[in-house]
Amino acid sequence: MDILSLVGVTLGLIAVLGGSIAKGSGLGALWNAAAFVIVVLGTLGATLVQARMAVFLHGMRILPWAFKPPRIDNRAMVERIVEWSNVARKEGLLGLETLADEESDPFARKGLQLLVDGSEPQAIRQIMEADLDTREHFDMQGAKVFESMGIYAPTLGIVGAVMGLMAVMQNLADPSKLGAGIAAAFVATIYGIASANLLFLPVANKLKSIIQNRSQHQQMLMEGLIAIAEGENPRNIESKLSGFIHE
Repeated sequence: MDILSLVGVTLGLIAVLGGSIAKGSGLGALWNAAAFVIVVLGTLGATLVQARMAVFLHGMRILPWAFKPPRIDNRAMVERIVEWSNVARKEGLLGLETLADEESDPFARKGLQLLVDGSEPQAIRQIMEADLDTREHFDMQGAKVFESMGIYAPTLGIVGAVMGLMAVMQNLADPSKLGAGIAAAFVATIYGIASANLLFLPVANKLKSIIQNRSQHQQMLMEGLIAIAEGENPRNIESKLSGFIHE
């Protein structure tokens, strides 16, 4: 689990709820069903208009990454690549066939299979770069689903506030209802701005960071496999790939 994400969401909730209590409004002042419907459904509707269904669903699938990101261990991968290199030097590239069949990572398995098939280094680079770029682009589109929500939510909050004020204006003859009506109108603004800045935009940025780290990891893997195809010494491969490790 990503502890920072959990702590961040918790602190955000404490800031909003605690602030409401400290200001004397109470928690009840933060709830308004109409404002919730306007902001949440409106934001969802605008996002669905913008995104393709495949992209939207992918965004929902990678959402858990913000709290439980895929494990990326560059050091362990360098060790595995060096191990593959040693196998290739001792047994030839065909010696990697068993390892390719046992590999759980589809990207690594495809690269190993290209080695076993005797593909040229340049061909390996072209094929794997195409896979890498396509996957990164699709993942980034998924992350931008939440970025879009962060853009639309504040605007829908303003729409909700204006609609609430319109309802207040219809009750000007009854001053006793004005205070509560105005307060309820601005709840929509709180929903829109708070959800955008405490949830949607942070989640989008966290997902983008994870996707970039994942792509860098796969870039390192690709460079290692190409080095094996070129017959480089395992020590040289390890030294070359160490530049991808920054911890």
